[in-house]
Amino acid sequence: MNVIGLAGWSGAGKTTLLTRLIPHLNAQGLRVSVIKHAHHRFDVDVPGKDSWRHREAGAAEVLVASGTRWALMHELRGDSEPTLANLLAKLSPVDLVVIEGYKAGPHRRIEVHRSGNAKPLLFPNDPGIVGIASDVPVEAALPWAHLDDIPAIAELVRAQAMPLADVLRPPERRRPQ
Repeated sequence: MNVIGLAGWSGAGKTTLLTRLIPHLNAQGLRVSVIKHAHHRFDVDVPGKDSWRHREAGAAEVLVASGTRWALMHELRGDSEPTLANLLAKLSPVDLVVIEGYKAGPHRRIEVHRSGNAKPLLFPNDPGIVGIASDVPVEAALPWAHLDDIPAIAELVRAQAMPLADVLRPPERRRPQ
């Protein structure tokens, strides 16, 4: 498994880019999974449904399954937020894991930048950023692709993704970027 992240300010278009990028990568024969970090309380269950009621009643985990999909919800109930490494270990093997968020994680990241956001670029202060996808050219020593150039971004993602073993390796034993 290879791992790459997308990082950027809220409103930069990370999710929009990812929803365009995944079908392109799938068409290239890659199986892709996503880990999305949420900074707030969120719910993936419908209030009042059985699985929601089980979770609200205090179940530590609720697994919902059908002939189409399955989902596992795990309540922390006051425990610490799991590390990125813990979450990566829970995924089924795929060719590529794209991480949205986790700006301070040990993985390489492509910065998603939208000029209309009026936010500064992250890359000058983040050594984990190895490329930029933006709606305007960016002067940097890093590779750049236009936000609408999905094939170029896919190539950037594939070139910069790192093996899962390197993400999980302690920083002092990690291979240089």
